[in-house]
Amino acid sequence: MIPRYTRADFARIWDAQTRFKIMFEIEAHAADKMAELGVIPKQAAAVIWEKGRDAVFDVDRIDEIEREVKHDVIAFLTHVTEIVGPEARFLHQGMTSSDVNDTALAVQLSRATDILIEDVDLVLAALKKRAFEHRLTVTVGRSHGIHAEPTTAGHFAEFQRAKERLAMAKFEIATCAISGAVGTFANVAPEVEAHVAEQMGLAVEPVSTQVIPRDRHAAYFAALAVVASSIERLAVEIRHLQRTEVLEAEEPFDPGQKGSSAMPHKRNPILTENLTGLARLVRMAVVPALENVALWHERDISHSSVERGIAPDTTTHLDFALRRLASLIERLNIYPDNMLKNLDRLGGLVHSQRVLLALTQKGVSRETAYAAVQGNAMKVWRGEGNFLDLLKADPTVRPHLTDAELAELFDLGYHTKNVDRVFARVFGEQAMAQAAE
Repeated sequence: MIPRYTRADFARIWDAQTRFKIMFEIEAHAADKMAELGVIPKQAAAVIWEKGRDAVFDVDRIDEIEREVKHDVIAFLTHVTEIVGPEARFLHQGMTSSDVNDTALAVQLSRATDILIEDVDLVLAALKKRAFEHRLTVTVGRSHGIHAEPTTAGHFAEFQRAKERLAMAKFEIATCAISGAVGTFANVAPEVEAHVAEQMGLAVEPVSTQVIPRDRHAAYFAALAVVASSIERLAVEIRHLQRTEVLEAEEPFDPGQKGSSAMPHKRNPILTENLTGLARLVRMAVVPALENVALWHERDISHSSVERGIAPDTTTHLDFALRRLASLIERLNIYPDNMLKNLDRLGGLVHSQRVLLALTQKGVSRETAYAAVQGNAMKVWRGEGNFLDLLKADPTVRPHLTDAELAELFDLGYHTKNVDRVFARVFGEQAMAQAAE
């Protein structure tokens, strides 16, 4: 994880001490159930909890042991034995390393996803506030980067779907496997797995092959990548709108902030450019996660090194990006006057479709109407006049549309007539009623 993009609260999920505590809890809960089933002495399970519950694990000591034994879980269990004493020999009965590692990873990813969902809620709150603030603010819609028609922009619904995707991603990943070597439960009872799953807040993996199937992890990281792409879509839109010749929206620029080491006038969109980069880092995990699905036979560990990198990095980067986006939206500068100025830059061409449709409704063929409207539009592109004036003088248009009718076709209010209906779809009737008060 890169400290620059790591929030302290989130980093604790991936801290070595946190992981060892989770691993201990998995082992200790398994011991509890084994004691209940008569596999190990009940007194041993009690001692394991008594001596290990509040233990601070020595990360350096575990690393030292691992350098000798070349096995991470054995190194951990050896250190637990140093803390717990002889009763630790009853830990890990019938279990295999993947039972501990995979279940611990599931816990960490579940906790990370809970925070990511909270992050999306912050983004949604900011988007909702700004959406109602500017629900009737008209800007020009652009297709292919070219002025199209007036619109009011919105991203709230997309981040609602992001929240749903994260909830499904958590459901997919939050599974526990305590099934022993090659997943047959030969040396550990299924009841142990069920007990550990319940205690750790996970579901039971229906069929494990000694590892939790990696299609779950592939789906998880793919979901995070889609959320990252939604972040980037909004970030790129803001970057475009902040361009000097557009300047319809702008990132906040704080007192004392510097935009360029060379040019003192610069106000660069550094936050949204950063979000674009972070989105790339999150998406970078998808292909390795997909490649982890095809392990050899019942298991190998080719996935392990990949997940040690992408699990903390991807979730941490997405957490940082979502928090940054929420703050950015809350403080985003919006310039309605510049939006109107840009709307007028093409001399009314954004209303061409309304004129086309009006002519067809007056009995003019679509082909004739299109040729008349386009012909006048091309004159405007060449700087030969104002669109409305040209239409009023056009011999094809004049017999069918009066000057008053043409002027009405250039009314911006026409394009916002269904805004409240769209808002009601997204926010609900109750929110609309509250906004009207």
